Amino acid sequence: MRRVAVVVQEGAKPLDVGIPAQVFATRASMPYEVEVCGVRKGLVAGGEGLSYAVDHGLEAVERADLVFVPGTRRPDREEPAEELVAALLAAHARGARLAAISTGAFALAATGLLDGKRATTHWHYSRVLAERYPRVRVDERVLFVDEGSVLTSAGAASGIDLCLHILRKEAGMAVANHAARRLVAAPYRSGGQAQFVPHSVPEAHGERFGATRAWVLGRLDAPLTVEALAAHASVSPRTFARRFRDETGYTPMQWIMRARLDRARELLEETELGVDDIAARAGLGTGASLRRHFHAVLGTTPSDYRRAFSRDPEHSPQKWQDLDE
Repeated sequence: MRRVAVVVQEGAKPLDVGIPAQVFATRASMPYEVEVCGVRKGLVAGGEGLSYAVDHGLEAVERADLVFVPGTRRPDREEPAEELVAALLAAHARGARLAAISTGAFALAATGLLDGKRATTHWHYSRVLAERYPRVRVDERVLFVDEGSVLTSAGAASGIDLCLHILRKEAGMAVANHAARRLVAAPYRSGGQAQFVPHSVPEAHGERFGATRAWVLGRLDAPLTVEALAAHASVSPRTFARRFRDETGYTPMQWIMRARLDRARELLEETELGVDDIAARAGLGTGASLRRHFHAVLGTTPSDYRRAFSRDPEHSPQKWQDLDE
């Protein structure tokens, strides 16, 4: 079990607090234990007329492997508590991963741990963050930024994307997809997707494209083209490609490749199938093609991935080796 601390500051936004608390909620399907805490235990006045009665102070941060800092209502007018900054620095020094949701990036920036690194926050406060912390390379265009031990996300909804991203890295694709289904959330949105679309997309197209993505996920082992997807969505291929990228942050074929790799990852985690069978079921053609794409996108091999995330600890080294041959 990994410990997760969600730190509630004065003026904390309720959705920002609730997202990591619910995504990583302690339950049989999740290898995490969550503690919601404050700078000190007791009643903490939050935003939107809500208050939080927290049972833990910063001692929860001291024992956490993963620390979330939710956003606050007026980060441009308030400084994070000195005790919180010290606790975050100490947690990072002993190897904990720190993740900020929305304007929680201000507290993370106050530690100096974002200096020289990319970071994001809600687009409304990105200029303020850049001006207050000029050493931070603020990118207001993206949903979240992963700098390894420190991560930041944009508005509250992108906090879900960040949490699922962390789950994929730490617990594997199957656990992340299970959490996404439980939350009725999109299983994958790229961190590089724009925070807001410059030109609004008509509602009907959004519904059609959602149905088309679901249609694709049920046919990953079949040949798929932009023309076929556009026909399913009842728009021209050019219109489909442009608006699909606006919605997902990927071209249609990039998104399909990611979906196929995600399917391959699930099969590696949950089955003992060989690499050729997995490649065929995921629509990646041959085992050689699967290995090539696996390395290009994930930077690892199928055997190393299965060794790290297999649900069956009895997989033999020979089976791992066979995946890479």
